[in-house]
Amino acid sequence: MLRLLVVLLVVANLGYYAWSQGALALFGTQPARFSEREPQRLQQQVRPQMLEIRKVDPGKV
Repeated sequence: MLRLLVVLLVVANLGYYAWSQGALALFGTQPARFSEREPQRLQQQVRPQMLEIRKVDPGKV
C-alpha cells in the first residue's frame, strides 16, 4: 500500500514537472508564464533604473 502511494506521488511529481516545463503543450495544456500572468508588476516599478547591485566585501560581513 505504501509502495503504491510512493509510486503515485512520483508519477504526480513527474507529471507536474512536465506540465510546468511546457512538455504537455502538445495536448493543449501549458502554464501561463510569469510575464504573461502579471504584467501590471512592470508598471508598478518606481524608478527601476536607480537599482544598483554592489558586491559585498567579505571582510566586512
